Amino acid sequence: MIKSFKILLAISVLCGAVFLQPSAEAAEVSITWTDPDKYRDIFAGNENKKHFRKNTFKELEKHFSLLSKKLPENQTLEIEVTNIDLAGDVHHGGINQVRIVKDIYFPRFEFSFKLLNADGMTILAKKEKINDMGFMNGVRLKYRNRKLSYEKQMLDDWFTKTFENYVIK
Repeated sequence: MIKSFKILLAISVLCGAVFLQPSAEAAEVSITWTDPDKYRDIFAGNENKKHFRKNTFKELEKHFSLLSKKLPENQTLEIEVTNIDLAGDVHHGGINQVRIVKDIYFPRFEFSFKLLNADGMTILAKKEKINDMGFMNGVRLKYRNRKLSYEKQMLDDWFTKTFENYVIK
């Protein structure tokens, strides 16, 4: 019985040592949503407008945080979003307002960003206007059946291209 206890204790200590290792922290991300009332298309369809916008921003913030995990921990990514046009279009009229997704309604974002080092010095800064006119072509969509799947894929492509020399490999 004592031998079993010692073995169990040793396994517990080893598991704790393995799972409680300090993990590499991601770069910090700061997102500013500038004049969201003027964004081209962040309409909710039948959902409450404020609730939809809040959830959309929260989902995009989580995605930017996920992307930032690829950057060194001592860096900060500051993003100022100035316009969003979600994939699809909300057709107004009648009782139901539904977002229709067709290839002519491709996702677009306008934003500026700064990548800062630990001392607050700018490493990279740029204004971006990104879109994905071919968002419905191919089978590359890894966010299938998730919220904002087309927008997330577009941001992934932008991030990979923009930060290829800055990510942790």
